[in-house]
Parts: sequence; C-alpha cells; structure tokens
Amino acid sequence: MKKVNLGKNVSIYPMPVAVVGASVEEKPNFLTVAWICRVNGSPPMLAISLNKLHHTARGIKECQSFSVNFPGTNMAELVDCCGQVSGKETDKSNLFAVFYGELKTAPMIESCPLSLECKLTDIHELPTNDLFIGEIINSYADEACFSEGKLDIKKMDPLLLSMPDNRYWRVGDYVGDAWSMGGRMVKQLKTALH
Repeated sequence: MKKVNLGKNVSIYPMPVAVVGASVEEKPNFLTVAWICRVNGSPPMLAISLNKLHHTARGIKECQSFSVNFPGTNMAELVDCCGQVSGKETDKSNLFAVFYGELKTAPMIESCPLSLECKLTDIHELPTNDLFIGEIINSYADEACFSEGKLDIKKMDPLLLSMPDNRYWRVGDYVGDAWSMGGRMVKQLKTALH
C-alpha cells in the first residue's frame, strides 16, 4: 500500500475532546482542548498542552490545580463555543454548572460524563505552548455511564476530534479486548523464539 507524506505538522488521530477548568481570579474559566495524554501510572498523572496566551493557563499557574472534563457528543455545540472565545474577553463562568472536589480550586463540569481533578506538579515550557503535568487527585463519573461496575464508553459517548479536517466524531464499534485478543499471536511469537 502506497504511503502519502503528510509532513511534520500532524496530530494524533483521533483525539479526545476535553474541557479544562481552572479558577482565574477566583472565577471558573474553561477551555476546550484536545492535546491531552496520560503520562504516568503511579501516581496517576496526565499532561495537557496549552498555548502560553490562554487565560486558563494563567489560572492553572495561580491555583496550582485544574480539572479535565470529558464531554459527551450531546455537548458538542457548547464545547465548540467554549473553545472559540477567550476568558480574557468573555466571562465563561456560567457556561456550565460546576462542582468542586477535594482541592476546592479546580472547577469541574456537572454535565460531563467524566471529570478529573488534578493538582499541578510541573510545567514544561515549549516554544509556543506550556505542557502542564498534573496528578489526578480524584475522578468523578455519572452513574448512568456504568455497565458491570465499569465505565462504559458507549454510554459516555465521548466527543472526539480529528485534525487537520477539524471535525467532531463519536466512538464506533467494539473491536476486541486489549491485552487479550492478540494472545494467539503472542504464543506463536514465543514459540518461534524458542
């Protein structure tokens, strides 16, 4: 199969859409982001990349905390709006009903199926963005999003983003179980090595 060279400015495909929350001057502010990744197992940590000019970045630095909220596809229009306006010029504190957890400084969104409360642990300065690393202190999920005691991705119906076409998507069909479905091939590889 022939490959097409896309150049170096390519995004991870697809990306989860998240709404990052932070208190700025004691007022909740939110920013839609897609550059997010789990980066450590224990303690559980994640990283978000924000342009240095974002108002939310200021709040994270001020309070040393932030939230990461994963919206459902039913929130797409509101989430897209949130990402188009800056908290510097527009008060976004009333866009969402908020709640607070243990840290008391990271506003989380009630209507999101999953919210993570994070304590800032490090900031890595990059040329255009800052990489904020946070330890997940607590997580909160809607009861309606569980099946058999675990979060059910279909019930969460998370919003996804593809770039550079800048389109929103939803999760498709179940394919198989991770760390399980490749078992037959693992046995073949181990047999071939011995």
